[in-house]
Amino acid sequence: MARPTQRRIIIVGATSGIGKEVAEVFRKRGDALGIAGRRFERLERFRQLAPERIRVKAIDVTAPDAADRLRELITELGGMDVFLLCSGVGHQNRPLDPRIEQETVQTNAEGFTRMVTAAYHYFAQAGGGHIAVVSSIAGTKGLGAAPSYSATKGFQNLYIEALAQLSRMEGRRIAFTDIRPGFVRTDLLDDGREYPLLMSPEYIARKIVHAIDRRKRKVVIDWRYALLVFFWRLLPGWIWERLPIHN
Repeated sequence: MARPTQRRIIIVGATSGIGKEVAEVFRKRGDALGIAGRRFERLERFRQLAPERIRVKAIDVTAPDAADRLRELITELGGMDVFLLCSGVGHQNRPLDPRIEQETVQTNAEGFTRMVTAAYHYFAQAGGGHIAVVSSIAGTKGLGAAPSYSATKGFQNLYIEALAQLSRMEGRRIAFTDIRPGFVRTDLLDDGREYPLLMSPEYIARKIVHAIDRRKRKVVIDWRYALLVFFWRLLPGWIWERLPIHN
């Protein structure tokens, strides 16, 4: 499928890691970009690379005004063809620190819902568009080392599935892409632990752009994790609950 010569793409969560690398790929291809995140100074530095076609906005997805600020960014960009949500937090939390669990829910569930529904409403009024989200393979099963993280990622998977069905029920021309990476070498995993099968943000970004270009409904990155997830799903609950998965 040939991609449009230029699209208006908004990326929320573009100050570092995966979001920043995806923005870099789209910038080099000449797309118009609206990038958002909490650290405005990083966004502004990125804007200087192509100020004529990059717009920036400070957005905290957990803030009540986040949807309003997204709409402002859409207006400043002149519209939106693709919405990509990369914002997220994750921690291992075996002690079940309530602060960590609640913070994760606020970002990965409440903030996620706030931004995705705002994008859905925009595309419903605009006559169509493409919503893509970066979730995780962690949503496949409940992970004892990271309860709120795996639970909220599972929430994201199901929420996008529900919106895809809703869109068809209502005759909307909205495409959905649920991107589920494995371990990625970003600040999220900079905690001193050893993680297997680490992938670079640059590699993940190329895979994400490929999936968006082809409007893939769901993609696990990469093939090694796709194989792992396949076997995870085959395990009955009583076996899964006895597995000592630490990282």
